[in-house]
Amino acid sequence: MTLAEVNALDKAAFVARFGALFEHSPWVVESAAVLRPFDDLFGGLMGAVHRASAEQKLALIRAHPELAGKAAIDGTLTDASAAEQASAGLDRLTPAEYARFHALNSAYKERFGFPFIICVRLTDKVGILAAIERRLENDRDAEIGTALGQIGEIVRLRLGDLT
Repeated sequence: MTLAEVNALDKAAFVARFGALFEHSPWVVESAAVLRPFDDLFGGLMGAVHRASAEQKLALIRAHPELAGKAAIDGTLTDASAAEQASAGLDRLTPAEYARFHALNSAYKERFGFPFIICVRLTDKVGILAAIERRLENDRDAEIGTALGQIGEIVRLRLGDLT
């Protein structure tokens, strides 16, 4: 689909086409729809994120599942999240690795009030664990910015999958 065709979609068709890019947050795409026409689709979508209120940004971050967490175990991940976590080997953790993920996820969520977000398609389980440990040292504002940046990477790759 060309950018001109994307810009010509009515709002409902735009949301239907791109609404799943942001984990459980079609409101981002709905917000982006009114910002068209875009010179760059990804930039326009992320522009809606950057224009969102602080509360909306936190809601977007909190809409993401914990890595190797409850949703992965009980099978309630979105198809995209399940495939992404599997690409990093998170569906094949040893009991010790699972325990480490669980402990770090808990420490992270307790410290920041939202789940750890990383674009798992760009790393592996060793890299993810190292990133959680490193990012636990950040302050909350830095982590919000980092989480939103990682969401951008997830969306960029998902958008590429659509084309």
